[in-house]
Amino acid sequence: MENFKKLLKKDNFAAYSGIELLEVSPGHAKTRMKIEEKHLNALRAVQGGAIFTLADFAFAAASNAYGTAAVGINASISYVKAGKKGILTAEAKETSINPKLATYTVNITDDEGDLVAIFQGMVYRKKVPLELSD
Repeated sequence: MENFKKLLKKDNFAAYSGIELLEVSPGHAKTRMKIEEKHLNALRAVQGGAIFTLADFAFAAASNAYGTAAVGINASISYVKAGKKGILTAEAKETSINPKLATYTVNITDDEGDLVAIFQGMVYRKKVPLELSD
């Protein structure tokens, strides 16, 4: 799992966005992002794309933690509360899996534990092992 975590650190956009991986295991992951000025839109709320990126990284971690390549083929997000300050946390949980497809729900919450957004995604599970070497 340590080599897998090293692989995830190579995600340049997640790193640029300030996203941190807190937990990962097959079918589950938790990420967080401290809200910074760069994440805010013109209305001074977290831009939807920043929230989507946070959720998408948790989704990618959870779905690829099995050690084989899983690529997103569908994703949607519903924003239910504006994120304004503090830290946002995204927790991905697998809802179904078979040899070719898997689905995930990612709940994004704020510091108070309030739901900010709900992300749903589906991956295609390739038969290609991830290259986890150093």
